[in-house]
Amino acid sequence: MSTMPHRRSRRGLFAAGLAVVSALAVAAPASAAPAKVELTLPALTGHHQVGTTTLHLVDQARQDPWKPDRKREVMATVTYPSWFTAGTPRVPWMSEKMAPVVEAAAADPNFFGLPPGSVDWGSAQRDAHANTPVDRWQGKRPVVLFSPGFGSPRELHAVLTDDLASRGYIVVSLSHTFESAAVEFPGGRVEPQLQLGNDPKTMKTAIDARVADTRFLLDQLTKLNQGANPDAEHRPLPLGLAGALDLSKVGMFGHSYGGFTAGETMVADRRIDAGVNLDGTMGYGFDGSYLPGEVVKRGLDRPFLLMGGGFGVEHTHLNPVDKTWGDFWGNQRGWKRDLLLKQGAHHSYSDLQAIVPQLANLVPAERRAMFVGTVDATKALTAERDYLDAFFALHLLGRDKHLFDGDSPRYPEIKFIA
Repeated sequence: MSTMPHRRSRRGLFAAGLAVVSALAVAAPASAAPAKVELTLPALTGHHQVGTTTLHLVDQARQDPWKPDRKREVMATVTYPSWFTAGTPRVPWMSEKMAPVVEAAAADPNFFGLPPGSVDWGSAQRDAHANTPVDRWQGKRPVVLFSPGFGSPRELHAVLTDDLASRGYIVVSLSHTFESAAVEFPGGRVEPQLQLGNDPKTMKTAIDARVADTRFLLDQLTKLNQGANPDAEHRPLPLGLAGALDLSKVGMFGHSYGGFTAGETMVADRRIDAGVNLDGTMGYGFDGSYLPGEVVKRGLDRPFLLMGGGFGVEHTHLNPVDKTWGDFWGNQRGWKRDLLLKQGAHHSYSDLQAIVPQLANLVPAERRAMFVGTVDATKALTAERDYLDAFFALHLLGRDKHLFDGDSPRYPEIKFIA
């Protein structure tokens, strides 16, 4: 399992995985019994009810880069506008299999030694309902893909992905098996994260695998949209999902290494029309060497948005602390913007922005600031959700909400860099 250095180290610009969730918890003194904390996620802001399902996808044409004796398999979560959710269960934020993994990581003495039971990791629920019918009233829906940070589980980003679905998009988030923190497959099988280093060869393998995973996902979504069921177990799909995806309007966003994944996939695959990088450097030189991705060296002829964190060090294309952003900016040929969440930190762009404030009795203020800065959590998430929606509305639907014209008085937490 990865460790989590300070956000502003070279590797700190990337998510570190399940250990990041562990880092939420700091052990109370041995004589004190930690209070059990139950967690909640913020309500969705769109007009649509939300349904969700998962896909188990196996690439029969590709060996797994981490375990070459296997075919590559990934898990994806599909979240979508639903026309009927009454009487159906909401899905947990962390499943029965994932919650103990998170708790065990938090209890690891190599991290924080949090006594088991201090936090109920399975208590939070998404405002999404399992396998409910897809809302087809307005026809096909634009598709937005999501990739998490290096070693990070896709489950850690429901606050943004579910909200986009409530605003009318079909959102598909992806785990990158053996690199992502524990991935749960149908039947209760859990594949743990391998003990991976951060040398350039490993990180190059990771980004190449991520790009291939994303392109394979697009292939499978195409088959699904045409009426096939690509799920490896052929589990029933939600009513109306086939044919609901408008694959002529595809966007992608990612957090940390997932943001790099979005850009790098756009270089390789023109099916993605617009992308967003949430605070992720775009190279694989974790050892101090400068190894930029193709997206940095070549730029894109399609829209791309950079959104960085500003707590401690401002992550923008103007700051040489991350040379990949500056070089990308100079080579980007398409529409581009650079925005800064002024007092937000690296994990302000994950569900930790919502979760960390709920752990105030367990986590000292300086530790909380390392992960989510000092920005007001509600305001930060409101801004992130609105800017993501505005970006995809502009570039997938042609609807300009004018959030990218300059600084907005509605969102003083966001600084318009360029």
